[in-house]
Amino acid sequence: MDGVESVRDSGAVGTPDDMQRLWVPHRMVYVADHHQPGRSDCPFCAAPERSDEDALIVARGRTAYVLLNLFPYNNGHMMVCPYRHISQYDEASAEEIAEIGELTQIAMRVARGVMNCDGFNIGMNQGEIAGAGIAAHLHQHIVPRWASDSNFFPIIAKTKALPQLLGDVREAIAAAWPHP
Repeated sequence: MDGVESVRDSGAVGTPDDMQRLWVPHRMVYVADHHQPGRSDCPFCAAPERSDEDALIVARGRTAYVLLNLFPYNNGHMMVCPYRHISQYDEASAEEIAEIGELTQIAMRVARGVMNCDGFNIGMNQGEIAGAGIAAHLHQHIVPRWASDSNFFPIIAKTKALPQLLGDVREAIAAAWPHP
């Protein structure tokens, strides 16, 4: 055996194997610097207490704010959350509902301008049974879509390719957000 074969067979670092790897450096927040939320902590209540950059917040309103999804379905996936810890849409005040709607419209306009998206998936999952990952705190998803965003990765490899780092996306969207 030559040196290459013996290293390959030993399972040394950098040698090919059958493991698929997806590099997601933005998820280091969960394993480094004690930023990982506890099991009972609400990340949507904690986010506004952090810097916009650390929390991926792109805009803050009076009763609600907009942030990027840490686990995006697509590039530029945003969420609109009320500051108040409520779980259901029918618990929101008229002011919160109006601002969630207004922030959603602005997010769509900004995403179109910054990312040239062709459409959106917008929605709320109410309760765990409906698929809410964080059922205890109301949040609305805004997922940009492109005519060409279908590719073989999600179908074959169950992997979504995201072309930009979350910090770069947050910076671009926040910079383009209109300020009153």
